[in-house]
Amino acid sequence: MTEQNQKQLGNTLWSIADQLRGAMDADDFRDYMLSFLFLRYLSDNYETAAKKELGRDYPDVGGDARKVPLALWYANNVDDIPAFEKQMRRKVHYVIQPAHLWNSIANLARTQNPDLLDTLQAGFKYIETESFESTFQGLFSEIDLSSPKLGKSYSDRNAKLCTIIQKIAEGLAAFSTNIDALGDAYEYLIGQFAAGSGKKAGEFYTPQQISDILSAIVTLDSQEPKTGTKKRLDSVLDFACGSGSLLLNVRKKVNQAGGSIGKIYGQEKNITTYNLARMNMLLHGVKDTEFEIFHGDTLLNEWDMLREQNPARKPSFDAVVANPPFSYRWEPTDALADDVRFKSHGLAPKSAADFAFLLHGFHYLKDEGVMAIILPHGVLFRGGAEERIRTKLLKDGHIDTVIGLPANLFYSTGIPVCILVLKKCKKPDDVLFINAAEHFVKGKRQNHLSDEHIAKIIETYQFRTEEPRYARRVDMAEIEKNDFNLNISRYISTAVDEEEIDLTATHANLVNIEKAIQQATAKHNEFLKELGMPLLP
Repeated sequence: MTEQNQKQLGNTLWSIADQLRGAMDADDFRDYMLSFLFLRYLSDNYETAAKKELGRDYPDVGGDARKVPLALWYANNVDDIPAFEKQMRRKVHYVIQPAHLWNSIANLARTQNPDLLDTLQAGFKYIETESFESTFQGLFSEIDLSSPKLGKSYSDRNAKLCTIIQKIAEGLAAFSTNIDALGDAYEYLIGQFAAGSGKKAGEFYTPQQISDILSAIVTLDSQEPKTGTKKRLDSVLDFACGSGSLLLNVRKKVNQAGGSIGKIYGQEKNITTYNLARMNMLLHGVKDTEFEIFHGDTLLNEWDMLREQNPARKPSFDAVVANPPFSYRWEPTDALADDVRFKSHGLAPKSAADFAFLLHGFHYLKDEGVMAIILPHGVLFRGGAEERIRTKLLKDGHIDTVIGLPANLFYSTGIPVCILVLKKCKKPDDVLFINAAEHFVKGKRQNHLSDEHIAKIIETYQFRTEEPRYARRVDMAEIEKNDFNLNISRYISTAVDEEEIDLTATHANLVNIEKAIQQATAKHNEFLKELGMPLLP
């Protein structure tokens, strides 16, 4: 599917969402819309695999959309169903009952079948508890099919769902069933809903352009970035993963370079967003054995896997990426002061957990790994506890690069942000500063980074190049003189030098202007004399 078609599909689905959400706000309707798109993906993928598995036995319905081939096969081959499902679990890692397939649900919607709501409820429950080898309990917990926002009575709600599903089915039917395209449409809709959600969107959405920068940085070789993208990452962590798009972007970057990732790990506190992330992984073809998303509080370190006491079994990651909530208020307790993540650096202040998030991710970074995190500019210069943490990180040689980005790139805030790149073992004994704050395309609501802007940031990091007013390598002695303040303007001047004035050329120019004025005045006076009018002095 072409990029144009993908965008068209996204626009079609978004316009359906806009038409049909009625009493619901964008956040509520998002969960329904994305869940139906997810069901369509699972169904298409499953039916494609089933057709391949059954070969000639797969029923030919002659393109009749009202018939579901797998439903016909199930009806005529009852004894063979267990063996077939066992094989499907081995090949595609999940099973969907024919009645719960998207085409079956769409048929119920088209005929306004009174059982659609119950069938859909049963289908969601089956997918959560039975479809996959690892259960996805609560995957659809945010979709309330008994919500009064859908209608007062069962029949009203059923009718509303029939209308929504029929419209989505018609919208999707006009496009290819290419599975990658559905993944792209899902990402597009998340972005559109994020735009409509305003500040809430910061909880789950990292703009694609910033995601591209972070992904490129952490997939380059940590010690020798100029050698290019790594061919293998055993593990990647995003401890504030939102809808999971940043993790998926890292995976895509490695795959495009002909490499592979062992497993991707995410953590998310918000239940709605956690479910979005799990759907997003599956929708992009990541098998349930290839990712793990945990629902819980990162700052309290509620994930048992990360609390492993045996140092030999402590998990660590090749790459860590994150876009945590900016200047999040938290409760730094005495117990947290003794936490192994914070013990040697100290606790971030109550008013801003930025450094707490950073230290959490850094603790789990492999010695040869790379971490890239998006933070507000305050972490570069604020005093007190943050100054002490920043100073230790710098003295220990862990801060590799500071990248200043333009203001108003996010849906959730207009403030300018920075990317910090950290390494436990880094070769250069300086810090690279990149000031990309003035390099952007101005938009009506948000500013944007063009492909050229993104490429320039990545290339500057990769080759550690210097450029006046854009990038500079600063040694530790100069940073120490500045009391370990990392404010970018201290190291890179953005002032444009005034143009030097050539006095001789300027004088000659003024003489020529004076001569031209005299000639024009003389000519004008000739006309005035003929007309008998007073002459100009």
